[in-house]
Amino acid sequence: MRFTRTKAIVAATGLALSLAACGGDDGSEPEVVTDAEFEAGTTMAELAEAGSMTVGTKFDQPGFGLLGLEDTPEGFDVEVAKIIAGAMGIAPEDIEWKQATSDIREQVIEDGEVDMVVATYTINEERAQRITFAGPYYEAGQQLMVNADNDSINGPEDIADNPDMKVCSVTGSTPSEQIREYLASDDQLVLFDIYDKCKDALGNGQVDIVTTDNVILLGYVDGSDGEFKLVGEQFTEEPYGIGIEKGDVEFCEFINETLADNEDAYVAAWEATAGEVEGTETPELPEPAPCV
Repeated sequence: MRFTRTKAIVAATGLALSLAACGGDDGSEPEVVTDAEFEAGTTMAELAEAGSMTVGTKFDQPGFGLLGLEDTPEGFDVEVAKIIAGAMGIAPEDIEWKQATSDIREQVIEDGEVDMVVATYTINEERAQRITFAGPYYEAGQQLMVNADNDSINGPEDIADNPDMKVCSVTGSTPSEQIREYLASDDQLVLFDIYDKCKDALGNGQVDIVTTDNVILLGYVDGSDGEFKLVGEQFTEEPYGIGIEKGDVEFCEFINETLADNEDAYVAAWEATAGEVEGTETPELPEPAPCV
């Protein structure tokens, strides 16, 4: 494998300066590497030659992947994907964004509908049997969101004591499985395909609790004008990875090294997106796991 990692740093400076727009509000876009070289036959070489790629992400995750006014997603996951694409000479306008809800992420990778998935995608053993993960690039934790006047729920241990309360999460997500041990019965669990529906159901009283990763819930709380609140502490660890085709170790290593070479752009991406939400903290890029 041969690729020029140091040239990606050149793009980082321009990216860090341009990310304040976070979605191009002022027309600025990250610079891209124009002279990177890759070994023939690698995914990087193929994508660089094509000059375009397809990325799966969420369209309903505040701060990470939320569909903007111009029908393009905005958020930290989106900016992380742009850093990786830029290191292959692919400009933001040459990225096709495909909605990758929790229940179809592995499938769209296996079917070749996307080149990678960056979508608050927790690394776990079951998923790693079907796809390869680069990263992690961020570590979150599961928490609970309730209406501001709900004083009955102060953590997951209170859910079983309130068997009439409904808990909402998303089909195929890690939180939807991990919350089950805290339920009085499976009848308490309500599943939708996207978290926006859980948020709306909480607002109109159809459910009493929403559970997913804390950084996502913080975005909903921040935009609720005091209607929602987070309760309890995080009770899981959720390392977010970038999903790619199973066994593509060279692409996995390229992604990890690109992010490591562009930590300034990584921090700028966070601060211009998820970092604007009250209660979040600027993360350090985690050490990547071995690519397999």
